[in-house]
Amino acid sequence: MFIKKADSKVILVQIYVDDIIFGSTNAKLCEDFVQAMQGEFEMSMMGELSFFLGLQVKQSKKGILVCQSKYYNDILKKFHMEAHKVAAMPMSTNCYLGANEAAPEVDQTKYRGLIGSLRYLTARRPNIMFVVCLCARFQSCPKESHLKATKRILKYLKGTTSMGLWYPSHSPIHLLGYSDSDFAGYKLDMKSTSGTCHLLGSSLISWHSKKQACVALSTAEA
Repeated sequence: MFIKKADSKVILVQIYVDDIIFGSTNAKLCEDFVQAMQGEFEMSMMGELSFFLGLQVKQSKKGILVCQSKYYNDILKKFHMEAHKVAAMPMSTNCYLGANEAAPEVDQTKYRGLIGSLRYLTARRPNIMFVVCLCARFQSCPKESHLKATKRILKYLKGTTSMGLWYPSHSPIHLLGYSDSDFAGYKLDMKSTSGTCHLLGSSLISWHSKKQACVALSTAEA
């Protein structure tokens, strides 16, 4: 990420390998950037951002919607889940995932591939962050129960392919942060899981879910 400021104007440039997206508060800065880049490199202008690294971007005067509906459908086809029923939630409220030593094992390569595909989706779907990270803990020795829980996430995504993150054009600029933690919620090692999210006005801009490294001795420490 590169940022250039000129007085009160700013231009932001994001580069990934040979793909570039950029935007500015001033059209002249964008024009100067394009001319400078085309003078040094072979660069083709694709126009207004609509697709980038699996992300679909829909821009309007009201705001910007970022989603991954095409990527959802590609995953469903890849793991042969197109014909399955839709799930109302990514995980059942009474579901408990443990080591389950007695259960039959499943193909590690397939399970890890599924987890990898879902982890990329957490970049735009905070509502599956916790359950994907939970299922990712069993990649070394996945069982049928773990695969079943992971497939339920796909069933949930099948019914919510149009969902994404909405960034309205007219939103107050104030930063809000929230955090929470369960108390020894993971029954295998009695460790807590923490979660945070940050909003800029009404727009969600960052989030995370992670199991704590140590066992807490009090609710305050958790």
